[in-house]
Amino acid sequence: MKVLEQVEKQKQRTGESLPCLPSSSTVNTIKDNIIHHLMSFQGRDPERSGAPDVYKALAYTMRDLMVQKWISTQKTFYAKEKKRVYYLSLEFLIGRSLGSSMINLGILEDVKQAVEELGFEISEIRNQEEDAALGNGGLGRLAACFMDSIATLKIPAYGYGIRYEYGLFFQQLIDGYQVEGPDNWLRNGTPWEFERQMPIFKIQFFGNVTGYLDEKGHYRAKWVNTKDVMAKASDIMVPGYKNDHVINMRLWSAHASRELDLTDFGRGDYIKAVESKVSSETISKVLYPPDHNYAGQELRLKQQYFFVAATFQDIMRRYKKKHATFDRFSDLVAVQLNDTHPAIAIPELMRWLLDLEGMGWEEAWKICVDTFGFTNHTLMPEALERWTVDMMGRVLPRHLQIIYEINKRFLDEVVLRYPGNEKKLRDLSIIEEGPVRMVRMAHLAIIGSHSVNGVAELHSDLLKSRVFPGFHEFFPDRFNSKTNGITPRRWLLDINPGLADLISSRIGSGWITNLDLLRGLEEYTDDQDFCDQWRKIKLNNKVQLAEYIKKHCRVDVDPHSMFDIQVKRIHEYKRQLLNALHLIHHYHRIIHGDADNMAPRTAVFAGKAAPSYWRAKLIIKLITSIADVINKDPRVKNRLKVVFLPNYNVSQAEIIMPAADLSEQISTAGTEASGTGNMKFSLNGALTIGTLDGANIEIREEVGEENFFIFGMTAEEAEFERKNVSRTPWQICQANEGVRNVIESIEDGSFSNGEKGLFKPLVDSLMNKHDPYLLILDLESYIDCHKRVNDAFLDPENWTRMAILNVARMGKFSTDRTIKQYSEEIWGIPVE
Repeated sequence: MKVLEQVEKQKQRTGESLPCLPSSSTVNTIKDNIIHHLMSFQGRDPERSGAPDVYKALAYTMRDLMVQKWISTQKTFYAKEKKRVYYLSLEFLIGRSLGSSMINLGILEDVKQAVEELGFEISEIRNQEEDAALGNGGLGRLAACFMDSIATLKIPAYGYGIRYEYGLFFQQLIDGYQVEGPDNWLRNGTPWEFERQMPIFKIQFFGNVTGYLDEKGHYRAKWVNTKDVMAKASDIMVPGYKNDHVINMRLWSAHASRELDLTDFGRGDYIKAVESKVSSETISKVLYPPDHNYAGQELRLKQQYFFVAATFQDIMRRYKKKHATFDRFSDLVAVQLNDTHPAIAIPELMRWLLDLEGMGWEEAWKICVDTFGFTNHTLMPEALERWTVDMMGRVLPRHLQIIYEINKRFLDEVVLRYPGNEKKLRDLSIIEEGPVRMVRMAHLAIIGSHSVNGVAELHSDLLKSRVFPGFHEFFPDRFNSKTNGITPRRWLLDINPGLADLISSRIGSGWITNLDLLRGLEEYTDDQDFCDQWRKIKLNNKVQLAEYIKKHCRVDVDPHSMFDIQVKRIHEYKRQLLNALHLIHHYHRIIHGDADNMAPRTAVFAGKAAPSYWRAKLIIKLITSIADVINKDPRVKNRLKVVFLPNYNVSQAEIIMPAADLSEQISTAGTEASGTGNMKFSLNGALTIGTLDGANIEIREEVGEENFFIFGMTAEEAEFERKNVSRTPWQICQANEGVRNVIESIEDGSFSNGEKGLFKPLVDSLMNKHDPYLLILDLESYIDCHKRVNDAFLDPENWTRMAILNVARMGKFSTDRTIKQYSEEIWGIPVE
């Protein structure tokens, strides 16, 4: 065994058996540290260690190096008394950490060599790592990208969230149906975290509020008779790119205030003795508990308050080390709310300042507004969180009182601005009146923050004109736009090393931290050698994905075919169903002999539907059923294959994105806030077919409309159709035989073994003239656009040129740019 040989060599080297990796790391020192961690941390015999053991030892080695740099970074924060940012997010879709850690620490090649000399391939070691699926999709992945850019830009900041024991569910496809299983990413522990024994914070729930007069005769409230849960911290290090700057994400886990109830234990009631422990620890047990019933909704609210309350105790602990008053609080503390999930932070900070610090309302409220920024991530009404007044009053009684007072004082201002306008009061109130009174968390976040930003230019415009027009009128200077981005370190340098090396060989490596430098690629669009290498790299990436598809779906696909890919959360507005309709149309053309000049195509889907979202799950079943029919039809041969990859996650995306030829970004215009998958595909050389929605608009502006396949209605046209219905799906089907045949083939059981009723709910929604997602109305345009895509793909030289220009013009979509804007325009922290 090579590992044993390295142990013997380590014994011969004096003074090099280091528990921590020095900054001047060498291959030998890396090997020494791996061997040290195998024996000292894991108790493993190096001679018998396998890839899982070596992975853990290597991860501990990376962590050792990062924690040294983290300590140095923290000392700098304190010494210079810098303003700090606290980024609160209920989701951090981290994925795997080993690759990005090696790259950002600048030791990837050294580690590769060290691992090889120990007898392993680095790819084998990397594949041992579990995905940390602590998020649902784009919002959580954006938060993880933000942490990378914050560290790279040396911004004093922390990410705060929940250490879910179970992440987003594990998805299986059984007979074409999604079946959910637990995602126990921590079953073998994780070497990336530091579990902190201190600080540990008490978090209160339920109880009641009493009042008393303080020594100055002012009324004060006291929250008593509460049920308490303890919050413990785990820190995960996030290194900046080759800059010795390391920050941390602090994730909270819930623990019982005592391990067991000794009274019940003494009576022999052992189950009841541990009941409190089990109930308490449920809070951090699972990401997004089902919220279709009261218990699930209550748990969701408790999760949100749990991590917010723990975070503010941590913020106060840190602030009070050097400050006895709150005069400088908002000068030294910035809190960014990542969507409405952490909005309960606003009444929580007010509770701190009013009840615990004895501050007056006006002073406390000014500090509050100056401290918070709010990012909205959605245009979908159902995603704007609302909690019943009864539930809020039961779980967080003091917070409901504070929310009422915030609302009263705000509505007093509204009355002054709009006297006699009852509708304006109803529209802007935090409390939604009705049979069940609701607390509107987005309204609370807007009123309690000094900045409200959307995540793409169209999204921000629609927030102001459609979703929150009354608030924009009231706070015209509060709304702004910060277009999302992605980190190029993970989403190009790490996942597509062949392309990254080719780029760097021509324009240098400066693009890794200044993505605008990719513009230098434009001069190589007619360089034959460069273009040949570009196509070779793409083909190699497609071969890797084809092997992955064969392994996980048992379907052979041709790497020379067009890889037409749609991977994202399954939702009606994202319109995977529209893609499926086109594939049926495409299939019909093939079997009816209309396949001349048709490029071979492999359609790839991946994504998860929420467990209770039955219609989205039925869409998955339809896609898998279409795949089953097409892939088995001998008439199709290799001209079309359809696959649905199970259990989409970050590491799967890292295989898919570099292999894509065509990126499907086809949401109904005016429904997608931004999207970041569109950016990842484009940065890896895929061309986009999409609607004028979210960040698609800005990508098209950057790459050029001639390098982007656009179809469908604009947001304004879509809104007009919803209100006026100029054409119905039935009329379109009558006028277009191809579209009619698509619908009829779903109805008649062609894709359901003759079971005509299986997909009837989908057909009914498609044919409904009030379909909010307008699939049939956009289908003809989508089909025509795909014909343009086909013609373009048949010209590989021009396709390559378009792909190069897509990559070259993606500079705007780096999270480095996004975070610089947040830092300078919202947080008030200049970036060096």
